[in-house]
Amino acid sequence: MALGAFKRLGLFLLTNFLVVMTLTIIMSILGIRIADYSGLLVLCAVFGFAGSLISLLLSKTIAKWSYKIQLIDRSNATGRYLNLFEAIEQMAAHLGIKTPQVGIYPSADINAFATGATANGALIAFSSAIIERLDDPELAAVAGHELSHVTNGDMVTMTLLTGVANTFVMFFARIIASMISNRDNEGGGLGYMGYFLIVMVLENILMLLAYIPISAFSRWREFGADGGAAQLTGPMPMITALQKIDRNYRPETKKDSFAMAKISSRNRVSLFATHPSIEARIERLQKLL
Repeated sequence: MALGAFKRLGLFLLTNFLVVMTLTIIMSILGIRIADYSGLLVLCAVFGFAGSLISLLLSKTIAKWSYKIQLIDRSNATGRYLNLFEAIEQMAAHLGIKTPQVGIYPSADINAFATGATANGALIAFSSAIIERLDDPELAAVAGHELSHVTNGDMVTMTLLTGVANTFVMFFARIIASMISNRDNEGGGLGYMGYFLIVMVLENILMLLAYIPISAFSRWREFGADGGAAQLTGPMPMITALQKIDRNYRPETKKDSFAMAKISSRNRVSLFATHPSIEARIERLQKLL
């Protein structure tokens, strides 16, 4: 539901960034030149979308591994875990999708997130702390929030948006680097290594700027997921869930690579904030009462 300060990139964007950097090195090794701008743009699009697609396809697997997620279902869940699974099962049926995988991960952070490449192949994970702190209707509302992300196709939209950002980051970094280094076919100007280093620096700067519209979309989709939860469970359970999450906030002691996907965040309101404030979210939900 929310994220820690400056943890906005999440596993998806972090993986995407590493993939794009790897592809950048490959392009440089291959000696990609910019004599043909249209050809370079097409090539950057191929590499740029590859980065975001690989991130999306790997997101569920990496989440399970990095968070040590234990999956639950009817065969192994009891008590409140079974209640949660059944609530998700019922809401998924109502929404016309397969029941996603449901998992629990050990953490004092009161949070939850959803990931996966398709609506019928999603994973919803809950921290052990959120199970302890929230009652069953509030957990159902949190599950409805995450299911709304799934059915709204937020991960796919994020993939496409990131792919576009990757494309233009890689494209303009090479054009600007070429102008700065004045590199010609014989490797003049600053030479190959100079050009390569300038490209790497520019890609980091341009990627940071590209996160501004990506973060704006992330904030917008949180409001949408809150609204989806309100339709599934009513606004009040979502409101009280957010209030409890806010009251019981405990900062993570280590860097969180999946922060963007989570339901809660304490990051400052800024151009790079991936979540709106809890107050703003509750205010919108109260209008639905």
